[in-house]
Amino acid sequence: MIRWKHAALLALAVLAAGCSSNSKKELPPAELVDFKEEVVLQKQWSRSVGDGQGETYNMLVPAIDGSTIYAADVTGVVEALDRMNGDIKWKQDLELPVSGAVGVGYGLVMIGTLKGEVVALDASSGEEKWRARVTSEVLAPPSTNGDVVVVQTQDDRVIGLDAATGNQMWVYDSTPAVLTLRGTSAPITTNRLAVAGLSTGKVVALDIRNGVPVWEQRVAIPQGRSELDRVVDIDGGLLLSGGTLYVASYQGRVVALDLESGRPLWQRDASSYAGVAQGFGSVYVSLSSGTVESIDERSTTALWSNDSLARRQLSAPEVFSSYVAVGDLEGYLHLLSQVDGRFVGRERIDSDGLRARPLVVGNMIYVYGNSGKLEALTIK
Repeated sequence: MIRWKHAALLALAVLAAGCSSNSKKELPPAELVDFKEEVVLQKQWSRSVGDGQGETYNMLVPAIDGSTIYAADVTGVVEALDRMNGDIKWKQDLELPVSGAVGVGYGLVMIGTLKGEVVALDASSGEEKWRARVTSEVLAPPSTNGDVVVVQTQDDRVIGLDAATGNQMWVYDSTPAVLTLRGTSAPITTNRLAVAGLSTGKVVALDIRNGVPVWEQRVAIPQGRSELDRVVDIDGGLLLSGGTLYVASYQGRVVALDLESGRPLWQRDASSYAGVAQGFGSVYVSLSSGTVESIDERSTTALWSNDSLARRQLSAPEVFSSYVAVGDLEGYLHLLSQVDGRFVGRERIDSDGLRARPLVVGNMIYVYGNSGKLEALTIK
């Protein structure tokens, strides 16, 4: 069953774009609609990072720490660049099949591989600090609180490694679903907790010192007769804002949880493999159908919904100034108004597509294209 599951991962990632398992003919991505441009994006710098995402459905998202942006490609090229001008601070070629990148924090840059390895580099020099073997592929960035590096593997294990040496401290075992999307959400670490979303539609919070469960909450319930219908992966990442944890699942819900207790604060039916963004009292979600939706946190009602990007395999959204930014399979970065969801700007970044979540710091947005193009833009 596990071998069957892994063979189906890539096919399921395509199915997640919104086509039905019963469809006789898959509909093409929606044509882009014309609109009056209100916002113009201006490129500040652009760099190429190796081979980018590669041919498989990798989700290699860059990471920013202070004045540096870190990015990795599928072959193991890792670069640290000045986020203001794109100048390379250091470059390291690990010559490894990278599949989980990039985690950064407390002086470490952390990379996961298809071979089930975690590599920690010195954030200031790129020098390798340690590498550790884990139980299976690492498809999401590791996370650290400075003492423990937390890794989630494809077989739904959550593993704690000593941040100084890479030695294993604890393992949390969980039985994975029979079929999943290709990928996992990235774990979140705090001083007390390690939080992970599982392929079974559950979120678990562990004591970061020993891996003992503190709370567990189901956010999606498998439904349907076939295994495809019952896929409820939490694959689009967890978002922590203050004491609230936001979670989106495929064929399930968008849920806000209290971080300390796991108690649901609100929930709304949704299907997303990309993830959510939060700002100004709203939660923004890229649905698997290609619709972008704004949810009012107080009433859990949809403030607006834009379905003009149907079947365009959207990235996770990100709040940028007064707008919501989202990428698509043809490499366009779309800006939507936070007020009513109308299109206000559009820029093509990478003809190979934009799969990774955009990153925003201050007045600059960073976009990593599938071919490896890393671009920084501001509003003109």
